[in-house]
Amino acid sequence: MATSFDGKLVVAISSRALFDLEESNRVFEAEGVEAYYRYQREREDQVLSPGIAFTLVKKLLAINNLPPARQRVEVILLSRNTADTGLRIMNSIEHYKLAISRAAFTGGENTYTYVPAFDAHLFLSANPMDVRKALEAGHAAATIIPANAGEVGPEGGSGDRVENTENSPLRIAFDGDAVLFSDEAERIYKKSGLDAFTASEVDAAHEPLMGGPFKNFLAALHRIQSEYPPDHSVIRTALVTARSAPAHERVVRTLRAWNIRIDEALFLGGLDKAPFLKAFGADIFFDDQSSHVESARQHVTAGHVPYGVANE
Repeated sequence: MATSFDGKLVVAISSRALFDLEESNRVFEAEGVEAYYRYQREREDQVLSPGIAFTLVKKLLAINNLPPARQRVEVILLSRNTADTGLRIMNSIEHYKLAISRAAFTGGENTYTYVPAFDAHLFLSANPMDVRKALEAGHAAATIIPANAGEVGPEGGSGDRVENTENSPLRIAFDGDAVLFSDEAERIYKKSGLDAFTASEVDAAHEPLMGGPFKNFLAALHRIQSEYPPDHSVIRTALVTARSAPAHERVVRTLRAWNIRIDEALFLGGLDKAPFLKAFGADIFFDDQSSHVESARQHVTAGHVPYGVANE
């Protein structure tokens, strides 16, 4: 019988998001592929430092060990390395005791083609083109920007970034329009302004919004959440949106129609999201606008979702 991921949350992640490969990448860009191959082979027994999404992956995998113990989450490695140069990556995975057994090494080719093959609910990568293609194929995907030198410490944290322990609940925050929801309302705002947007949302308050690229990922998180009472949940989710009253009602009714739970909802009316994400303690935040991602990543790991009218 073939192995199946039915019922599991499947997350695909690139090697540059999981580990700090920025020095390796500089060798590739400055000296070319052959120098890169030599660099990795010469260092294949040197353990890579954790990358920007390392703690997120550890917390995802830790869910499998919670009672009742069963395989709820599968993490897949997608890498543009060859299997040969990828040996250092797999050795590092083994060193950190990460339960990642499946990987695709594409030898420089695009990795996004394997996102639907693995039927991943989420794809995290440092390559914007791979992310866009995965989104076009209908999968939640975000560009994770590797930290600058000196910004991330040996366990992925820095002085002003939120540091969550592996035993604390996994905390994931989402923007609303063009992430959880379609960009239908945001298109009205871009075209006609705030007053027209507000009037439209009030008129359509009882009409659920169409799902955005991260709806299925949120639903997969909700299935795991449903195994636990709300006060003992292993995952907490937050909606962090620039919307405010009265445009909040359509969002609330949409989530109700989807029968999907959001633990916290912040309607900020245009305020900077960063301090609120820090207060929530997000392990990761997803937003379609790069300016919001840049602000947020000073405090939390953030992923850019290049989807919708803001990215056309």
